[in-house]
Amino acid sequence: MEFERDKNFFTGRFKSMGFALKGAIKLITTEHSVMVQTSIGILMIIAGFYFHISHEEWMIQTLAIGLVLGIEGLNTAVEKVADFIHPEFHQKIGFIKDIAAGAVFFAAMTAIAIGCMIYIPKI
Repeated sequence: MEFERDKNFFTGRFKSMGFALKGAIKLITTEHSVMVQTSIGILMIIAGFYFHISHEEWMIQTLAIGLVLGIEGLNTAVEKVADFIHPEFHQKIGFIKDIAAGAVFFAAMTAIAIGCMIYIPKI
């Protein structure tokens, strides 16, 4: 079975955006870790309005929230593929999943550092 390519640039982009939005909604509504990260992101946005952070701080905060959610999404995808390929425990699959989780850890620690740099001086 061959997939039919959309030869029109704009309709192809709209379809891609639809798939991406569908994936983002699935991620936010089914994965507990993403629900937690999204909730924290929303709290940080509320804090930004409360503390009247600067435009530059908004840009950095938005980038940090997006980084964490993006890496969390990739981690989830790696875990789902790994579980599909090898449903029972396997040491090498566990190693791969740990590395993907480590990437989330780095992104989250970076976001925490950014949050501290923005908000500690304001408190």
